[in-house]
Amino acid sequence: MEKPDFDDIFMELAVNLAKRSHCVRRHVGAVLTKDTRIISIGYNGPPSGTHNCDVEWPDEGCALDRKGSCSLAIHAEQNAILYAVKNNASVEGSTLYVTLAPCLACARIIYSMGIIRVIFLKSYAAYKGITQEEGVDFLERFGVEVEQYRGSLENVSPLV
Repeated sequence: MEKPDFDDIFMELAVNLAKRSHCVRRHVGAVLTKDTRIISIGYNGPPSGTHNCDVEWPDEGCALDRKGSCSLAIHAEQNAILYAVKNNASVEGSTLYVTLAPCLACARIIYSMGIIRVIFLKSYAAYKGITQEEGVDFLERFGVEVEQYRGSLENVSPLV
């Protein structure tokens, strides 16, 4: 039996974590790793203890902010980073696997926390209908290795 590559394992986990999201508009999952070990996981949704959008507003989701983003959402990569830091895990020098390329705000956090590699599955720019992958451009400009996942996701079902 051929052993799967760690990039495949971690991206498959991120895709499966995305299924836990309470967001009505988009499901995103993230896995934060270091030296082939998982530091933290996350998926997008409202802060714990607030509303679950798919329960409270199953048809339309939560209200949008003035930029057209969910007003309650914490992004998957933010949740993974916050949970790691809250539990005293160092994220410096780590790799982040995420099912949607980081937005610019998340890219700033990723860079500031010392994450050195980001692997994403789908384009944030395409999802938002914009022409530039701003978060990816920011990370690359400041030396973070970023790549779009090109492996095989054999053990997961399609994303929303």
